[in-house]
Amino acid sequence: MCTSIAITRRDFYFGRNMDLDCEFGERVVVTPRRYPFRFRKAAPLDSHYALIGMATVREGYPLYAEASNEKGLCMAGLNFPGNAWYPPQLDPIRSNISPFELIPWLLGQCADLKEARCLLGNTHITAIPFSRQLPLSPLHWHIADRTGSIVLECTREGARVYDDPVGVMTNNPPFSFHLANMCQYMNLLPGTPDNCFSTVAGLQPFGYGLGSVGLPGDFSPASRFVKAAYLAMNSACEKDEKSCVSQFFHLLGSVSMVRGSVVAPNGGLEMTTYACCINADKGHYYYNSYSNSQITGIDLFREDLSAHELIQYPLRKKPEIAWEN
Repeated sequence: MCTSIAITRRDFYFGRNMDLDCEFGERVVVTPRRYPFRFRKAAPLDSHYALIGMATVREGYPLYAEASNEKGLCMAGLNFPGNAWYPPQLDPIRSNISPFELIPWLLGQCADLKEARCLLGNTHITAIPFSRQLPLSPLHWHIADRTGSIVLECTREGARVYDDPVGVMTNNPPFSFHLANMCQYMNLLPGTPDNCFSTVAGLQPFGYGLGSVGLPGDFSPASRFVKAAYLAMNSACEKDEKSCVSQFFHLLGSVSMVRGSVVAPNGGLEMTTYACCINADKGHYYYNSYSNSQITGIDLFREDLSAHELIQYPLRKKPEIAWEN
């Protein structure tokens, strides 16, 4: 369960909620340009664009959940169980890439969405797990820059890239359903609706917000998609950095999971373990965690991007309260 959003104000912003019933050792990881990316079936990248994002590091390898590169291209993997399928056979012509390698593969080489589309056309995603202890994750991917968004899905029908005109993604069903489902909510508007009961005199709105009656509020992926899209497309804020970041976290907060509100089939309690917002133009990565709502920031360009080693920042999870007396 996750939600990702891409919006452009003065700068381009991308981020997501990570909704799980447990944490996975996540931390903010900066991969400098000379960290050697090794791939199971493709040629290594000894030099590449620098990345910043949330990852767990296993055997010295950053397994990114989402990231941005230094050029402003962003990518997030979102849960897609029951639909995601990766072919076990290799492709003799295209580059064979495992799902866990896909984010560094694309962001390490592509400066923008146009280049990402081109590289995806020459990439075959195949079923190679990281290890026996870390099996394949069923994912689809939201990829975006300031020019637009796409969604990549791999199912038994094959790999497909969709244009994403709303800049939002959640989980099941496939993206084509989410886009068609928006037709049910074309009547929504942020203002006050007109009186369609023309023969009934004296009808007056009893409060603001009646134009959004019918906007979904539950935690299902389809409802989160519609709500996030509606709020993002009607979002208004000042153009300065702090206002945009604050607004972005409000958007993510509108579709976040409160622990105990959704129970997984295994009995686990879903929650938004962290939310993040990336100013992809400036390389600023912001996040907060479920237990610490204060926003923490890391600046990609304050790091030594010519280095060879990963730079890691464990999450601040302890609540931080600014007492006034």
